[in-house]
Amino acid sequence: MSEWPAECGDDHDVIHLGDETAVVVPLHEYSMLAALRKRASAEEIAEAETDAAIAEHEAWKAAGRPGGTIPHEVAMTELLGGQ
Repeated sequence: MSEWPAECGDDHDVIHLGDETAVVVPLHEYSMLAALRKRASAEEIAEAETDAAIAEHEAWKAAGRPGGTIPHEVAMTELLGGQ
């Protein structure tokens, strides 16, 4: 596991474990986010998930990774690990 400062300008740390990346947040902040999720409507959750996916994609492109589309066959090969 490695730990690097968050690149998004906040004071949270980002950790990497294998192929996964996570943000380290104080427990009270996590509890608050969990409570907000419980109170949110299905539509609000869907909108937040869309916003998060867009932000993640923008960060992906900003890191110099491909931002365009790729052919279905290529995507499936990558997703299935060359199977």
